[in-house]
Amino acid sequence: MTKNSDASEQLPSIPPKPRLPDLVAARELGPAETVRTRWQQLLLVWRWHHERHEALHPGSAYPHIVSLIEAAGAEPKLRQLYPFTSHFSLNFSSCTTYPWLVQAPSITPLRDGRFRVRRPRSSDVIGFAQTADAAVALAVDNLPAGLGPAVDR
Repeated sequence: MTKNSDASEQLPSIPPKPRLPDLVAARELGPAETVRTRWQQLLLVWRWHHERHEALHPGSAYPHIVSLIEAAGAEPKLRQLYPFTSHFSLNFSSCTTYPWLVQAPSITPLRDGRFRVRRPRSSDVIGFAQTADAAVALAVDNLPAGLGPAVDR
């Protein structure tokens, strides 16, 4: 057995990257389809990152971003907004193109298992939650009145 084949036998099995829905094609169908497709993309990408992390670092903690995206995506008031992540924080835009129009609170999974909810585009903390569902509820409670579906800009 050669040195290279021995080393490759010890490498962890990394899951293949997911095939993502076509956001460009979705944009041609309007903002509602763009938002729907983006939620799908975000969940697929973060599930893959989580699985990859588990393969490369078994037993090592990984932020609860996947459960957060699932919980937020199940909430109709957030599901109508364009989701994006930055530094593990889940953010929501009222428009489907950059620069984002962020009027909703952001949610960040913390290393201790809790979730932090912050005011839009601010470091001001609204509160902490023990579960993704509770963090989503806290964010929804702090949405501005009349915040509607995301639009194209």
